[in-house]
Amino acid sequence: MICTLIFRIKFIKFFKPLSIFPRLEEDGGESLLSGLTIKMKLTTRGHYSVKALLDLSLQPKYGPASVKAIASRQEIPAAYLEKLLIEMRHAGLVHSLRGSIGGYKLARHPQQISIGEILEAVGENIANLAVKVSPSTQAEDWVTFTLWQRLNQKLREALYSITLADLYYDARSRQAAVGEEASFVV
Repeated sequence: MICTLIFRIKFIKFFKPLSIFPRLEEDGGESLLSGLTIKMKLTTRGHYSVKALLDLSLQPKYGPASVKAIASRQEIPAAYLEKLLIEMRHAGLVHSLRGSIGGYKLARHPQQISIGEILEAVGENIANLAVKVSPSTQAEDWVTFTLWQRLNQKLREALYSITLADLYYDARSRQAAVGEEASFVV
């Protein structure tokens, strides 16, 4: 299962005059880079990790929730979820509590936990776009290399600017707009 995030990037006019980017139309249409859509695919690891932490953010007073309860609500295999939560505990995103009222809880408020932190905690590759080739001496290759470096930086900034609280409010807004009930499965 792969979840896809789509980012629309509006390129500044800096790129338009460059002749190496073809035009959509002969009569002065926009550069092909305008409105470029970049897809970042999340693996099941990343998707389940975000779902689990969003579920924890919904707990009253951010209290603990058991792995079994989270797994049941979010339809995630419990054994797999436990491994992800251990990785996120090592990264300082969650605390584990023992005992009858134990489980996992957020280590910080949802406004202080970014999607980028969650993804990196479970080993997701945030720099998802190809930039491994070093720039050559040809202008087209150098421009392409620089473009991908900038896109990776923008993607990273976007993922680190979106918090669990943002996702919560976005989901609640969507539910209100379509008239769904308050039950919440990510």
